[in-house]
Amino acid sequence: MNERDQRADAEQIEGYFKSLSNWGRWGADDRLGTLNLITPAVRREAAASVRRGEAVSLARDLDSRNPDPLHSGVTHLKRRSMVGEVEHVLGRLARWDAVGESIEISPHGGNAHLDGLGHYSWDGRQYNGFPVADSNSEVGSKYLDVRHASDGIVTRGVLLDIAGLFDVEHVERGYAITPDDLLAAEQRQGVRVRSGDALLIHTGNAAAIVKHGPLYSTEEKGVLDGVQAGLDAKCLPFLHERDVSVMGADGTHDVQPPRLDDFDFARPIHSVCLVGMGLWLMDNLNLTELAEECARTRQWDFLFTALPWRFVGSTSSPLNPVAVL
Repeated sequence: MNERDQRADAEQIEGYFKSLSNWGRWGADDRLGTLNLITPAVRREAAASVRRGEAVSLARDLDSRNPDPLHSGVTHLKRRSMVGEVEHVLGRLARWDAVGESIEISPHGGNAHLDGLGHYSWDGRQYNGFPVADSNSEVGSKYLDVRHASDGIVTRGVLLDIAGLFDVEHVERGYAITPDDLLAAEQRQGVRVRSGDALLIHTGNAAAIVKHGPLYSTEEKGVLDGVQAGLDAKCLPFLHERDVSVMGADGTHDVQPPRLDDFDFARPIHSVCLVGMGLWLMDNLNLTELAEECARTRQWDFLFTALPWRFVGSTSSPLNPVAVL
C-alpha cells in the first residue's frame, strides 16, 4: 500500500465527526471530554510508572529578550518589569523592596500550550454540540474554556518515538504519520497506549527547526503553508479506539502542508479531536530530551503532569508539562 492509499480523504474525515464522536458520552452538559478518562484508578496506575524519579520538562524557556528560535510565535511574549515596587505602590522607600512584572503572551502562537475544547469549531458547533456563536470577545469561550481542566492533567504518559522508528534525527518534513507507524512504534518500544493515557508523538520537529530553520515562513507562504511532519487523519480512529485522554506533539499535530487541497480539511487532527472527540491537544512541546532519556533507559511510559492555568473564557493555557520516569 503506498502512502497516498493510506491518506484519509475528505469524505472519510467528515465521517469521523460522527463515527468517532464522544458527544453525549459523558452527559449532554459535559465540558471535560476525554479528560473524563483520567479516573482515580488511572492516576494510581500512572504513579506506578515512576521507576527512577527523574523529571524532564517538556517545554522551553520563554525569554522576551532572546526569542526561542524553535517557534516564531514565542515573540508574542511581552514582559515589563517594575523595579522598586514598594516605592511605586506606597510612594516612599522602605528597607525591603520587590520586583514585579506585567506579562502578555499569546499562548496559541508560542511555546508549549494546551488547546482547550473551545479552540475549534465545525459548522458552527463545538464539542458536545455547544454553539460557537455564544462565544465572543467579551466572555471568550462561554462553555469550553481551559478552566474545566483545573484539576490538572495527571496520568500515565506514553511517548511514541516516530523519529526513532525511522532511525533519524527528525522525520522528513511533510511526512504524514500513518496508523501503521504508530503500531510499529508500539511494537518496537514494547509499550501499548491504553485508556486515559497522555500520548506524546516525537517526530523530531524541534531538531528539524534547529537544523533547517523555522517550520513556517509567514512572509512568503502563510502559517498554514508551513512544512512539518504530523499525523494523517487516518490516525484518528487509533486515538478513539485507545481512548487517549490528551495528546501532545513537538509541532502542531497535523501534517503540513495539508494532504487535501480543500481548505476545510487543512487541520483534520485539530478539528476532529477538539470538536468531535473532545480530545485535548498540546502543541509545540519539547520532546527531544525526553526521547533521548526514554531511548537510553528503554522506558517509554512515565507519570505525566500538566497544570493549565485557570483562565476563565480562554481556549488556551501556557504549560510546563513534566514527565517523571
